[in-house]
Amino acid sequence: MTETRVKVREAKPAPVSPPSHDDRVDRVFVIRPAPRWPHLDLAELWHYRELLLTFVWRDIKVRYKQSFLGFAWALLVPVFTATVYVVIFGKFAKFPNANIQYPILVFSGLLPMQYFTSALTLSSTSLVTNVNLVTKVYFPRVLLPIAGVLVPAVDFMIGLLVLLALMVRYSEWPTGPEFALAPVFLGLAFVTALGIGFLLSALNVRYRDVPYAIPVFLQVLPLLSGVPYAVNEIPQKWQWILSVNPMTTVVSGWRWAILSGPAPDPAKAAIGIAVAIGLLVAGLAFFRRSEPRFADTI
Repeated sequence: MTETRVKVREAKPAPVSPPSHDDRVDRVFVIRPAPRWPHLDLAELWHYRELLLTFVWRDIKVRYKQSFLGFAWALLVPVFTATVYVVIFGKFAKFPNANIQYPILVFSGLLPMQYFTSALTLSSTSLVTNVNLVTKVYFPRVLLPIAGVLVPAVDFMIGLLVLLALMVRYSEWPTGPEFALAPVFLGLAFVTALGIGFLLSALNVRYRDVPYAIPVFLQVLPLLSGVPYAVNEIPQKWQWILSVNPMTTVVSGWRWAILSGPAPDPAKAAIGIAVAIGLLVAGLAFFRRSEPRFADTI
């Protein structure tokens, strides 16, 4: 594909001085083939920042539109899930808790996990649910998966209120400077969800059975990420296997940062971070390669 130049004549703003004989100006737009290396045009994303905020706000309103309980669901869902985990895995299965009160151990792991599951679900279906925009209006298509990953952050912030209440109840507080690293582990969850979201949203345009496969994966993901147990107390062999899952690093690191729990092993954490970065690069590359065919396929 070669470079194409398009000459567009557009109207000037109303002049302060008397208009000349020609009130139009020529602007040339250069259409180039998309580069093979995955990239995010940060200048273009910044130009469309208001549109991104519009997508986020619209999805937040739709999420709770005509809902009787509204934002209370952001509290009830993690509380109910944590209660089930505490009863089944804490009372009966006696999962290891690393000397942390089991209810707060579970809830602290559920918060980033539920953010990730919501972000992955919304971002993976973002193109199909906005079919009218994708087929009729130009804007950076990457805005849709990014918005899908940002929306669940509101639920996460609301869920923090319950976590703070549990921290007061059980007197579990961060005791060291590692607290400053808590946003880093949340950022790792964001990167992981965005990378997989890029990949699945592009696949979902062509294969509509993607939304049916996602819940199956998400049902077992908490067990593979250490949500109902302390990862550092399971056999080393399984710790290395679970380290391939970036959410294991997220859950362990988040607990270490906010509860002063066991620190994640640096080597295992490095594996999780590398996988997350690889998912982001691969997902963005596939998204960019598929992007020219979105309007025709969807």
